[in-house]
Amino acid sequence: MNLETPPTALAHPWIPATGHALRHTGIHFDAIRVPGALGDQVAYELIQFTDFQAGPIIREVTGGRNMYFVLRAGTAALHVWRGGARALGRDSRGVAFVGVPALEGNTWPLDWRSPPTRETPYVVGELLRHVVERVLATVR
Repeated sequence: MNLETPPTALAHPWIPATGHALRHTGIHFDAIRVPGALGDQVAYELIQFTDFQAGPIIREVTGGRNMYFVLRAGTAALHVWRGGARALGRDSRGVAFVGVPALEGNTWPLDWRSPPTRETPYVVGELLRHVVERVLATVR
């Protein structure tokens, strides 16, 4: 029996209390959007590598079926993203919004693949970049 308590979800002010809401990137957070099967694999690898302490990852279950890896504001542009991964922050290329689900309840078509926790309030950008690169190298 596991006597450890699971990490407690961290309720950032940008996470809605119910349902879901659009949030402007670059203010409270940046995001890296990774599409489809690549996003699924990157999320899986990152979660496994961090022992389920990856930080906030939002899954879109319709349309492009993207994964959004939530980074600390101002950090997405610090890295070069390849393979369809795209940095969404506050820059001269335009305005970007990310749908953010509530931590509980009906949030369809969005959900948390990995919620933010007190220990890991954001995904670590450098680690995410390495995982994206590693996954891309295995699919070629």
